[in-house]
Amino acid sequence: MNDWWLVPVVAILSFALTGFLRRYAISRSLIDIPNQRSSHSIPTPRGGGVAIVLTFIFAMCVLFAVELTTKDALIALVGAGSITAVIGFLDDHGHIAARWRLLAHFSAAAWGVYWVGGLSPLVIAGVSVDLGWLGHFLALFYLVWMLNLYNFMDGIDGIAGVEAVTTCAGACLIYWLSGFPQLLWPPALLAVCAAGFLCWNFPPAKIFMGDAGSGFLGIILGVLSLQAAWTDPGLLWVWLILLGVFIVDATFTLMRRLLRGDKVYEAHRSHGYQFASRQFGKHLPVTVAVGLINVFWLLPIALCVSYGKVDGALGLVVAYLPLVWLAIKFRAGQLEDR
Repeated sequence: MNDWWLVPVVAILSFALTGFLRRYAISRSLIDIPNQRSSHSIPTPRGGGVAIVLTFIFAMCVLFAVELTTKDALIALVGAGSITAVIGFLDDHGHIAARWRLLAHFSAAAWGVYWVGGLSPLVIAGVSVDLGWLGHFLALFYLVWMLNLYNFMDGIDGIAGVEAVTTCAGACLIYWLSGFPQLLWPPALLAVCAAGFLCWNFPPAKIFMGDAGSGFLGIILGVLSLQAAWTDPGLLWVWLILLGVFIVDATFTLMRRLLRGDKVYEAHRSHGYQFASRQFGKHLPVTVAVGLINVFWLLPIALCVSYGKVDGALGLVVAYLPLVWLAIKFRAGQLEDR
Protein backbone atom coordinates (compact mmCIF):
# COMPACT_ATOMS: atom_id res chain seq x y z
CA MET A 1 0.00 0.00 0.00
CA ASN A 2 1.30 3.45 -0.90
CA ASP A 3 0.90 5.61 2.18
CA TRP A 4 2.61 8.75 0.90
CA TRP A 5 -0.83 10.35 0.44
CA LEU A 6 -0.54 11.16 4.15
CA VAL A 7 2.11 13.80 3.49
CA PRO A 8 0.00 16.27 1.42
CA VAL A 9 -3.13 15.54 3.48
CA VAL A 10 -1.37 16.33 6.77
CA ALA A 11 0.33 19.39 5.27
CA ILE A 12 -2.97 20.80 4.01
CA LEU A 13 -4.73 20.06 7.31
CA SER A 14 -2.00 21.77 9.32
CA PHE A 15 -1.98 24.82 7.03
CA ALA A 16 -5.78 25.15 6.96
CA LEU A 17 -6.20 24.58 10.68
CA THR A 18 -3.57 27.22 11.47
CA GLY A 19 -5.54 29.70 9.35
CA PHE A 20 -8.74 28.79 11.21
CA LEU A 21 -7.00 29.20 14.58
CA ARG A 22 -5.74 32.62 13.52
CA ARG A 23 -9.30 33.77 12.85
CA TYR A 24 -10.43 32.20 16.14
CA ALA A 25 -7.67 33.96 18.08
CA ILE A 26 -8.55 37.32 16.56
CA SER A 27 -12.26 36.83 17.32
CA ARG A 28 -11.50 35.93 20.96
CA SER A 29 -8.84 38.63 21.36
CA LEU A 30 -6.13 36.04 21.99
CA ILE A 31 -3.48 38.52 20.97
CA ASP A 32 0.14 38.71 22.10
CA ILE A 33 0.61 42.37 22.94
CA PRO A 34 4.27 43.51 22.80
CA ASN A 35 5.89 44.52 26.09
CA GLN A 36 9.42 45.12 27.37
CA ARG A 37 10.03 41.35 27.47
CA SER A 38 8.84 40.75 23.91
CA SER A 39 10.95 40.17 20.81
CA HIS A 40 8.19 41.44 18.52
CA SER A 41 6.68 44.88 18.04
CA ILE A 42 3.30 44.15 16.41
CA PRO A 43 0.26 42.65 18.24
CA THR A 44 -0.07 39.11 16.88
CA PRO A 45 -2.60 36.28 17.41
CA ARG A 46 -1.29 33.31 19.38
CA GLY A 47 -2.17 29.64 19.79
CA GLY A 48 -1.46 28.46 16.24
CA GLY A 49 0.62 25.55 17.54
CA VAL A 50 -2.62 23.72 18.32
CA ALA A 51 -2.73 22.96 14.59
CA ILE A 52 0.51 20.99 14.95
CA VAL A 53 -0.89 19.12 17.93
CA LEU A 54 -4.17 18.08 16.31
CA THR A 55 -2.73 17.16 12.93
CA PHE A 56 0.09 15.11 14.46
CA ILE A 57 -2.33 13.19 16.70
CA PHE A 58 -4.48 12.52 13.64
CA ALA A 59 -1.40 11.40 11.68
CA MET A 60 -0.26 9.05 14.46
CA CYS A 61 -3.69 7.43 14.63
CA VAL A 62 -3.61 6.86 10.86
CA LEU A 63 -0.07 5.45 11.06
CA PHE A 64 -1.22 2.98 13.71
CA ALA A 65 -4.28 2.03 11.66
CA VAL A 66 -2.14 1.20 8.61
CA GLU A 67 0.48 -0.55 10.79
CA LEU A 68 3.27 1.95 10.23
CA THR A 69 3.83 2.53 13.94
CA THR A 70 3.43 0.48 17.11
CA LYS A 71 0.83 0.74 19.84
CA ASP A 72 3.46 1.68 22.42
CA ALA A 73 4.80 4.46 20.19
CA LEU A 74 1.28 5.76 19.63
CA ILE A 75 0.47 5.76 23.34
CA ALA A 76 3.81 7.32 24.30
CA LEU A 77 3.69 10.15 21.78
CA VAL A 78 -0.03 10.96 21.88
CA GLY A 79 -0.26 10.61 25.66
CA ALA A 80 2.79 12.70 26.59
CA GLY A 81 2.03 15.23 23.85
CA SER A 82 -1.63 15.61 24.80
CA ILE A 83 -0.91 16.25 28.50
CA THR A 84 1.64 18.88 27.53
CA ALA A 85 -0.60 20.52 24.94
CA VAL A 86 -3.61 20.72 27.29
CA ILE A 87 -1.69 22.47 30.07
CA GLY A 88 -0.09 24.76 27.47
CA PHE A 89 -3.49 25.55 25.94
CA LEU A 90 -4.92 26.43 29.35
CA ASP A 91 -1.91 28.62 30.09
CA ASP A 92 -2.28 30.37 26.72
CA HIS A 93 -5.90 31.21 27.59
CA GLY A 94 -5.36 32.11 31.24
CA HIS A 95 -2.30 31.96 33.50
CA ILE A 96 -1.59 28.62 35.20
CA ALA A 97 0.60 28.69 38.32
CA ALA A 98 4.15 27.49 37.70
CA ARG A 99 3.86 24.60 40.18
CA TRP A 100 0.84 23.15 38.36
CA ARG A 101 2.53 23.53 34.99
CA LEU A 102 5.60 21.75 36.33
CA LEU A 103 3.48 18.94 37.78
CA ALA A 104 1.81 18.46 34.41
CA HIS A 105 5.20 18.51 32.67
CA PHE A 106 6.58 15.79 34.94
CA SER A 107 3.39 13.77 34.46
CA ALA A 108 3.72 14.00 30.67
CA ALA A 109 7.40 13.10 30.86
CA ALA A 110 6.74 10.14 33.16
CA TRP A 111 4.10 8.88 30.73
CA GLY A 112 6.53 9.11 27.83
CA VAL A 113 9.40 7.48 29.72
CA TYR A 114 7.20 4.58 30.84
CA TRP A 115 5.84 3.77 27.38
CA VAL A 116 9.19 3.99 25.57
CA GLY A 117 10.88 1.84 28.22
CA GLY A 118 13.05 4.55 29.75
CA LEU A 119 16.62 5.26 28.74
CA SER A 120 18.37 2.61 26.67
CA PRO A 121 21.99 1.64 27.42
CA LEU A 122 24.40 4.34 26.29
CA VAL A 123 27.36 3.60 24.05
CA ILE A 124 30.38 5.72 24.96
CA ALA A 125 33.72 5.10 23.26
CA GLY A 126 32.44 1.73 22.12
CA VAL A 127 31.43 0.65 25.63
CA SER A 128 27.79 -0.02 26.47
CA VAL A 129 26.72 1.53 29.78
CA ASP A 130 23.37 0.57 31.31
CA LEU A 131 22.39 3.13 33.94
CA GLY A 132 19.30 1.18 35.05
CA TRP A 133 16.87 3.19 37.18
CA LEU A 134 19.23 6.16 37.22
CA GLY A 135 18.94 6.24 33.43
CA HIS A 136 15.15 6.28 33.60
CA PHE A 137 15.33 9.10 36.15
CA LEU A 138 17.64 11.06 33.85
CA ALA A 139 15.26 10.40 30.93
CA LEU A 140 12.43 11.93 32.97
CA PHE A 141 14.34 15.16 33.56
CA TYR A 142 15.55 15.14 29.95
CA LEU A 143 11.97 15.19 28.67
CA VAL A 144 10.94 17.93 31.11
CA TRP A 145 13.91 20.01 30.00
CA MET A 146 13.20 19.37 26.30
CA LEU A 147 9.62 20.50 26.83
CA ASN A 148 10.63 23.69 28.59
CA LEU A 149 13.64 24.59 26.50
CA TYR A 150 11.52 24.43 23.35
CA ASN A 151 9.11 26.84 24.99
CA PHE A 152 12.01 29.13 25.91
CA MET A 153 13.42 29.02 22.38
CA ASP A 154 10.11 29.89 20.72
CA GLY A 155 10.73 33.61 21.00
CA ILE A 156 11.16 34.92 17.47
CA ASP A 157 9.27 34.35 14.24
CA GLY A 158 9.75 30.96 12.64
CA ILE A 159 12.59 29.65 14.80
CA ALA A 160 10.67 26.81 16.51
CA GLY A 161 9.10 25.67 13.24
CA VAL A 162 12.40 25.73 11.35
CA GLU A 163 14.06 23.76 14.14
CA ALA A 164 11.34 21.09 14.07
CA VAL A 165 11.32 20.76 10.27
CA THR A 166 15.09 20.59 9.80
CA THR A 167 15.72 18.33 12.81
CA CYS A 168 13.01 15.85 11.87
CA ALA A 169 14.01 15.88 8.20
CA GLY A 170 17.61 15.22 9.21
CA ALA A 171 16.57 12.34 11.45
CA CYS A 172 14.46 10.85 8.64
CA LEU A 173 17.38 11.01 6.21
CA ILE A 174 19.58 9.20 8.72
CA TYR A 175 16.91 6.55 9.39
CA TRP A 176 16.57 5.94 5.65
CA LEU A 177 20.31 5.73 4.99
CA SER A 178 21.00 3.64 8.11
CA GLY A 179 18.29 1.06 7.46
CA PHE A 180 15.72 2.00 10.11
CA PRO A 181 12.61 2.66 7.98
CA GLN A 182 10.32 1.56 10.82
CA LEU A 183 11.27 4.74 12.69
CA LEU A 184 10.80 7.13 9.80
CA TRP A 185 7.10 7.98 9.68
CA PRO A 186 6.44 9.79 13.01
CA PRO A 187 9.26 12.36 12.64
CA ALA A 188 8.47 12.75 8.93
CA LEU A 189 4.86 13.66 9.64
CA LEU A 190 5.84 15.86 12.58
CA ALA A 191 8.02 17.80 10.13
CA VAL A 192 5.05 18.10 7.76
CA CYS A 193 2.76 19.31 10.58
CA ALA A 194 5.33 21.92 11.61
CA ALA A 195 5.81 23.00 7.97
CA GLY A 196 2.08 23.66 7.55
CA PHE A 197 2.14 25.92 10.59
CA LEU A 198 5.45 27.51 9.54
CA CYS A 199 3.80 28.91 6.41
CA TRP A 200 1.92 31.26 8.76
CA ASN A 201 4.73 31.76 11.29
CA PHE A 202 7.72 32.43 9.04
CA PRO A 203 8.95 36.02 9.42
CA PRO A 204 6.96 38.19 9.60
CA ALA A 205 4.67 35.92 11.63
CA LYS A 206 0.91 36.12 11.15
CA ILE A 207 0.31 33.92 14.23
CA PHE A 208 2.43 32.66 17.11
CA MET A 209 2.78 29.05 18.24
CA GLY A 210 1.90 29.47 21.91
CA ASP A 211 2.84 27.20 24.81
CA ALA A 212 0.54 24.41 23.60
CA GLY A 213 2.54 24.02 20.40
CA SER A 214 6.06 24.68 21.63
CA GLY A 215 5.82 22.38 24.65
CA PHE A 216 4.23 19.70 22.48
CA LEU A 217 7.08 19.85 19.96
CA GLY A 218 9.69 19.71 22.71
CA ILE A 219 8.36 16.62 24.42
CA ILE A 220 7.55 14.82 21.15
CA LEU A 221 11.10 15.35 19.89
CA GLY A 222 12.42 14.09 23.22
CA VAL A 223 10.25 10.97 23.16
CA LEU A 224 11.24 10.26 19.55
CA SER A 225 14.91 10.40 20.55
CA LEU A 226 14.42 7.99 23.48
CA GLN A 227 12.38 5.66 21.28
CA ALA A 228 15.07 5.62 18.56
CA ALA A 229 17.79 4.76 21.08
CA TRP A 230 16.15 1.39 21.76
CA THR A 231 16.57 0.52 18.09
CA ASP A 232 20.19 1.70 17.99
CA PRO A 233 21.86 3.44 20.98
CA GLY A 234 23.83 5.64 18.59
CA LEU A 235 20.62 7.31 17.46
CA LEU A 236 20.28 9.10 20.80
CA TRP A 237 23.56 10.88 20.08
CA VAL A 238 22.22 11.66 16.59
CA TRP A 239 19.13 13.38 18.01
CA LEU A 240 21.13 15.30 20.63
CA ILE A 241 23.43 16.57 17.88
CA LEU A 242 20.56 17.55 15.57
CA LEU A 243 18.88 19.47 18.42
CA GLY A 244 22.13 21.19 19.35
CA VAL A 245 21.15 24.80 18.58
CA PHE A 246 18.20 24.75 20.96
CA ILE A 247 19.89 22.62 23.64
CA VAL A 248 23.05 24.74 23.80
CA ASP A 249 21.38 28.17 23.75
CA ALA A 250 18.70 27.26 26.30
CA THR A 251 21.05 25.37 28.65
CA PHE A 252 23.83 27.96 28.47
CA THR A 253 21.33 30.75 29.16
CA LEU A 254 19.75 28.88 32.07
CA MET A 255 23.11 28.14 33.71
CA ARG A 256 24.23 31.77 33.49
CA ARG A 257 20.97 33.01 34.96
CA LEU A 258 21.11 30.45 37.76
CA LEU A 259 24.67 31.43 38.66
CA ARG A 260 23.62 35.08 38.73
CA GLY A 261 20.71 34.28 41.04
CA ASP A 262 17.94 35.27 38.63
CA LYS A 263 14.41 33.95 39.04
CA VAL A 264 14.61 31.52 36.14
CA TYR A 265 10.84 31.03 35.95
CA GLU A 266 10.32 34.70 35.08
CA ALA A 267 9.99 35.81 31.46
CA HIS A 268 13.12 37.29 29.90
CA ARG A 269 14.72 37.85 26.54
CA SER A 270 18.35 37.01 27.27
CA HIS A 271 18.79 33.96 25.03
CA GLY A 272 21.52 34.17 22.45
CA TYR A 273 19.07 34.07 19.57
CA GLN A 274 17.14 36.99 21.10
CA PHE A 275 20.26 39.13 21.46
CA ALA A 276 21.15 38.18 17.87
CA SER A 277 17.73 39.20 16.52
CA ARG A 278 18.03 42.60 18.23
CA GLN A 279 21.55 43.04 16.90
CA PHE A 280 20.43 42.32 13.33
CA GLY A 281 17.25 44.34 13.78
CA LYS A 282 14.99 41.56 12.49
CA HIS A 283 14.11 37.90 13.05
CA LEU A 284 14.66 36.52 9.57
CA PRO A 285 18.49 36.30 9.55
CA VAL A 286 18.54 34.43 12.86
CA THR A 287 15.79 32.00 11.89
CA VAL A 288 17.46 31.25 8.56
CA ALA A 289 20.84 30.85 10.30
CA VAL A 290 19.38 28.20 12.62
CA GLY A 291 18.15 26.22 9.62
CA LEU A 292 21.51 26.52 7.87
CA ILE A 293 23.43 25.41 10.97
CA ASN A 294 21.16 22.40 11.33
CA VAL A 295 21.55 21.34 7.70
CA PHE A 296 25.19 22.16 6.96
CA TRP A 297 26.88 21.66 10.33
CA LEU A 298 24.88 19.43 12.67
CA LEU A 299 23.44 17.02 10.08
CA PRO A 300 26.83 16.00 8.58
CA ILE A 301 28.21 15.29 12.06
CA ALA A 302 25.09 13.29 12.96
CA LEU A 303 25.52 11.30 9.72
CA CYS A 304 29.13 10.48 10.66
CA VAL A 305 27.95 9.26 14.08
CA SER A 306 25.15 7.15 12.56
CA TYR A 307 27.64 5.45 10.21
CA GLY A 308 30.01 4.72 13.10
CA LYS A 309 32.76 6.94 11.70
CA VAL A 310 32.74 9.12 14.82
CA ASP A 311 31.97 8.17 18.43
CA GLY A 312 28.65 9.63 19.55
CA ALA A 313 29.99 11.48 22.59
CA LEU A 314 32.93 12.87 20.59
CA GLY A 315 30.58 13.92 17.79
CA LEU A 316 28.42 15.72 20.33
CA VAL A 317 31.39 17.67 21.67
CA VAL A 318 32.58 18.60 18.18
CA ALA A 319 29.06 19.68 17.19
CA TYR A 320 28.47 21.75 20.33
CA LEU A 321 31.78 23.64 20.59
CA PRO A 322 30.97 26.21 17.85
CA LEU A 323 27.45 26.53 19.27
CA VAL A 324 28.89 27.38 22.69
CA TRP A 325 31.12 29.96 21.00
CA LEU A 326 28.03 31.47 19.33
CA ALA A 327 26.20 31.51 22.67
CA ILE A 328 29.11 33.45 24.19
CA LYS A 329 29.41 35.74 21.17
CA PHE A 330 25.72 36.64 21.31
CA ARG A 331 25.73 37.07 25.11
CA ALA A 332 23.35 34.22 25.95
CA GLY A 333 22.24 34.55 29.55
CA GLN A 334 23.78 37.97 30.14
CA LEU A 335 21.81 40.86 31.59
CA GLU A 336 19.34 42.21 29.07
CA ASP A 337 19.70 45.53 27.28
CA ARG A 338 18.09 48.40 29.10
